[in-house]
Amino acid sequence: MAKLDGKKIAILVANEGIEQVELTEPRKALEDAGATTELLAPEAGEAQAFNHLDKADAFPVEKTVADANAGDYDGLLLPGGVANPDQLRAHEPAVKFVRAFFDAGKPVAAICHGPWTLVEANVVEGRTLTSWPSIQTDIKNAGGTWVDEEVHVDEGLVTSRKPDDIPAFNEKMVEEFCEGPHEGQKPEERFAKEGAETS
Repeated sequence: MAKLDGKKIAILVANEGIEQVELTEPRKALEDAGATTELLAPEAGEAQAFNHLDKADAFPVEKTVADANAGDYDGLLLPGGVANPDQLRAHEPAVKFVRAFFDAGKPVAAICHGPWTLVEANVVEGRTLTSWPSIQTDIKNAGGTWVDEEVHVDEGLVTSRKPDDIPAFNEKMVEEFCEGPHEGQKPEERFAKEGAETS
């Protein structure tokens, strides 16, 4: 039996600006491990991917994020690309969708610029994560600790910096998604724990 048999994973992207390899390679790793994946975006139709600044393939959007319920999924993947998370963080249903995974303690994997949406969802405070270096100040300003690592895991949150990190990212993502919900992923659980440690 594959590790992720029976698990359904949401992949949340904007309708334009996704870094293609950060969508296709992690998605393949999830499906190879037995998961069912579903591509969500703000608008129906297609999601346009890029190879850096060059237009690449378009992928069919399987459900709009406004019509999706985080409770139907076991984990969330947030690919990068500069424009992709910048658009998502301005789309309120997408931000609420992301936040719902953390409130439920469900595992989340974000690569490159993907953690930008986590900042908007107000789930970075007290967390340690990595990302594309240019957004480290945003992460720090949101109360997170930024590290320059190939992959970092923090209680169900998996992050990596760039496409070169994808093999390590995929391995840890499958591992965390296999483990399922983490109590430490929930913002209120983390703050309660931190309060107890400092009192």
